[in-house]
Amino acid sequence: MNENAEKFMREAIKQAKKAAEKGEVPVGAVIVRNGEIIARAYNTRETGKNALCHAEIKAIHKACRKLGGWRLPGCELYVTLEPCPMCAGAIVNARIVSVYYGAYDQKAGAFGTLFDMNTFGLNHKPQIYAGLLEQECAALLSSFFSELRERRKNQKKLKNDEISQKNREIIEK
Repeated sequence: MNENAEKFMREAIKQAKKAAEKGEVPVGAVIVRNGEIIARAYNTRETGKNALCHAEIKAIHKACRKLGGWRLPGCELYVTLEPCPMCAGAIVNARIVSVYYGAYDQKAGAFGTLFDMNTFGLNHKPQIYAGLLEQECAALLSSFFSELRERRKNQKKLKNDEISQKNREIIEK
């Protein structure tokens, strides 16, 4: 494992927090080459209204533009949540050397949890380091979804209260 792995994952966590501030699922990613961050990104699926706007895909896009090609030789990806199948495919395609992820994804994790992309006969297999700062990354996600459920519950209650009020007004007439 890279000796600076925690430092780079903390940068990914900063990106995830930016996503959360915008109401996005808090997933952040950074791509590192030769000990230097060359790309940073966070989820923008909701604000961008685009299923492709995962943190990893956006970071890969930025890194490709910076390096001037579709291959990312010598690059490492740090991401707060285990990549999904789409992102895992992009990681393999971009030839990213190593992937460090924080929280495991029970519903869509494609590097060991739900299934492992590296078990297929693909032409590239990134080295996977799972669970880096896992508790901190998982807490971001848990907190986000807990707050989302609470907001939805309160919105539903407000809507029901409004309907009840309108019904009382109708009955009183």
